[in-house]
Amino acid sequence: MTMRLNEVSIEIDIAAPPELVWKLIMDPDRLSEWVTIHRRLGKVSDRPLELGSTVEQGLSLRGAHFTVRWRLTEVEEPRLVRWEGRGPAGSRADSSYRLKAADGGTRFFYRNEFHAPFGPFGAAASRALMGDIPEREAKATLLKLKHLLERDGDS
Repeated sequence: MTMRLNEVSIEIDIAAPPELVWKLIMDPDRLSEWVTIHRRLGKVSDRPLELGSTVEQGLSLRGAHFTVRWRLTEVEEPRLVRWEGRGPAGSRADSSYRLKAADGGTRFFYRNEFHAPFGPFGAAASRALMGDIPEREAKATLLKLKHLLERDGDS
């Protein structure tokens, strides 16, 4: 069974230093404040999060509720975090956030690769059902993060 890849890459400028952005994005209890498809937080293995930590997250996309189990696979504080996720039916995702100091704030780079199950059929079905929704949700999520950090300062 081969898996096809769907990828979303987006970047945004946030008027807050990387350390503050890092503090917020690495707090699983705050996911509901900025991740638009987040519905619930399940088990979190470690607080604070560290390399190898796991987070169970309930998500909803286009009315479908599902759970993803994330494992933190790379951490370079406060510059890079990479997660590997396992979802329903053998689906998986690789998600990364890169933070770069820029003009007194942070340039935030987001990338998510989604690997649909069931080979070419699953990939085609995923594209047909989702269209541009993953990219729209990623943009909305980063805008929420930006507004949260710029409104609240140190959050």
